Amino acid sequence: MQTSQTATTSSPASRYAKPVELSKRVRFDIDRDVFRGRGFDFGTKFLPDSMTGVSSLLFLTPAERRYLSQIEGRTYANMFGLVERFIAAKMLDITRAHWLGDQHAVEALVRFTDEELKHQEMFRRLELMVAEGMPAGYRFVPEANGVASVVLGKSTWAVLALTCHIEVFVLSHYRQSIAADPALSPLFKDVMLHHWREESQHVIIDELEWDREDAAISAAARDTAVNEFIELVGAVDGIVAAQAEVDSRYFASTCGRELTTAEAERVGRALLGAYRWQYILSGASEPRFMKALAAKITPAQMRRIEGALAPIAPRKAA
Repeated sequence: MQTSQTATTSSPASRYAKPVELSKRVRFDIDRDVFRGRGFDFGTKFLPDSMTGVSSLLFLTPAERRYLSQIEGRTYANMFGLVERFIAAKMLDITRAHWLGDQHAVEALVRFTDEELKHQEMFRRLELMVAEGMPAGYRFVPEANGVASVVLGKSTWAVLALTCHIEVFVLSHYRQSIAADPALSPLFKDVMLHHWREESQHVIIDELEWDREDAAISAAARDTAVNEFIELVGAVDGIVAAQAEVDSRYFASTCGRELTTAEAERVGRALLGAYRWQYILSGASEPRFMKALAAKITPAQMRRIEGALAPIAPRKAA
């Protein structure tokens, strides 16, 4: 039986061919390429000062600031394990649209999903390894399946907007902060290096799928999707606020001395500010994400998004 050429093969010019090629080039094995039989050196930081906000906590000793960076790094890894639950599910769902079309697109999305599942395993294992060397009592607040259910209940446009936002800031954090800091844990840094390498081609797919979805929906549906995206960002803020609170309490109870009430409050504010920057504001300020967003929405819709972000943005000095 003869079938249409476009239904069974991919065009040589397929825009999905590049992420497929990149996926093959950077693919890694968790044990062979990342962990390599190593454990964590708790005499090193996990995240750089430029991400953690510890530079504002001068009343902490260098050892205490290092310990706080380890708590933040632990949460950072757990956050990625969390969001990759709904990202993998959405990408697997989107694959259906390409089944009988561009087979490069099918392969790109299948590889994307497989890599996100691998990343979830990597971050689960990282959490177990870190737990062995840190005091008992750490708690990661959000539950992955519950968060995924809420996110996946929104429109595809809104979910892809959030996904692109997340994966763009992954690239930015690694390039601008993590890669350049020689004082970080070598193992933690290697985890983030290999994560960054695969996320770099995931962003290409995010942009292609977001463009495809945007072209297929009406102006009214897009306006609703913008509201949903704002709701999702608000939900992320709720998650990071809750995690900042429990992380600050964990630090206060395990740092080796009793903090004053004022000191504990300052740690809590610093963590909330750092988490809002890490998971929301850094992505919202990235030119790559903002260019993709601005190309799809009206100035009035952009003002709605900016208005939603304003209450959590740092206040500029007068």
